[in-house]
Amino acid sequence: MSRVRVGKDQLATHSPMGDPPMSTDGADAADSGYRHPARVQDRKALMHALMGLAGASIEFYDFLLYATAAALVFPSLFFPATLSPLVALIASLSTFAVGFIARPIGAALFGLMGDRVGRKTTFAVALILMGIATTLIGLLPTYQTAGVVAPLALTLLRLLQGLAVGGQWGGATLLATESVPKSRRGLYGGIAQAGLPVGIILANLALLIANDVSTPAAFFAYGWRIPFLLSIALVGLGLFIHFRVEDTVAFKKSRQGDPSSAGSKAERTIRDNASPILEALRLHPRLILLAAGANVGSNVWFYTLVTYVIAYGASAAGLQLPRSTMLAALLIAQVAFLPSVILAGALSDRFGRRPIFMAGVALMGIWGFVLFPMVDTRSLQWIILGLSVGLCFEALTYGPLAAIFAELFSTRVRYCAVSLAYQISAVVGGALAPIIATALHATYHSNNAIALYVAAACVVSLVCTAMLKKAHETDIDEHAVPGSAELQS
Repeated sequence: MSRVRVGKDQLATHSPMGDPPMSTDGADAADSGYRHPARVQDRKALMHALMGLAGASIEFYDFLLYATAAALVFPSLFFPATLSPLVALIASLSTFAVGFIARPIGAALFGLMGDRVGRKTTFAVALILMGIATTLIGLLPTYQTAGVVAPLALTLLRLLQGLAVGGQWGGATLLATESVPKSRRGLYGGIAQAGLPVGIILANLALLIANDVSTPAAFFAYGWRIPFLLSIALVGLGLFIHFRVEDTVAFKKSRQGDPSSAGSKAERTIRDNASPILEALRLHPRLILLAAGANVGSNVWFYTLVTYVIAYGASAAGLQLPRSTMLAALLIAQVAFLPSVILAGALSDRFGRRPIFMAGVALMGIWGFVLFPMVDTRSLQWIILGLSVGLCFEALTYGPLAAIFAELFSTRVRYCAVSLAYQISAVVGGALAPIIATALHATYHSNNAIALYVAAACVVSLVCTAMLKKAHETDIDEHAVPGSAELQS
């Protein structure tokens, strides 16, 4: 049995039988500094996944807190009272869409930083930027107080939120997936992806509590601000990740010139001088677009659920149900969404990424025709059921997504590539989905047109996913990290 004493960042060897190393003086292994290499690696991988989960949770809390407030609060606070409820709602949702415009820019900027400086530092900076922007939204004056300055300032801070989210997703998913073997990449990626439902639960829970403990007048005067001000905690988390969390195994190997992660000879020749953004676009242009297209349907579906359906149910232009009813329905549905994301990621390790992902896309395209009649019943139970099932179908695509995207691109450009692909899909699929859905209902006075819109987006995603596997097999092999996983069929 061999025994090696290790420092903080080293791994110990252990016996073939897996016995824990023993110190020569009989001291306990934990006290003597000896560690199982598997346990050390598992602990670091779990820490990365949990940090991705925590960061994504608060980041999406901030981003989706805005989405909910844009549907329920901002139309009457940041826009002229002379606007009709429908026009004010569309104007408010337009500021929500502005954040998506900044997301590809954020993906490029933070992707450059992530592939040059490191995953964890870049992720930390994105979290801090988001925390500052969201906290400042909670301090903004309303239109009644500041006039046109209020919506302009709101739009500017929304742009900063978009920049932050553009860099956040790539950092969270790569922290979770770059330090684990293929057999558990879906599971750990799913843990980080669970930050989305956790963030939504926190955002809606915060708004529900603020709504319930204050009168309507108090809620519109100051109650809605409290959840935004709490986002200052994100700054502290970002600092913790920067100073206390190690970078991923794949990134550290690529920086050290490990031949097992260095890529092809052609890539090694240009990588030190080329921008990771330009290199990603040069090496993988078609693959980035196909990956983005594969995720479009999921984005259309998700933002239709969490923004349009809530606005439709609670606004004067829709069903005029109490805000608390719609927020409670979404909150309960997210409780079903949370474990489903992790489970879907784990299932992709067992049954393959593509079958799980494509099943989710197909089911989303069908469920739109069932969901809206359920919402139109005005029954809380049916609304909860419709949203819950819809989000569970969403989980089948969102859970494996981190592993799918991470496995497509080489380490040197992975942060840029996955961020660009994800944010392009968010802009095309998510940015305009609430506005298009609202306009379709106003035009046709029926949600059937919205269900058709969702179904069409899902068809696009199915086609792109089918092509994605072929593109991965033919275009990427010479640039892929040796040993990286194929998109399993």
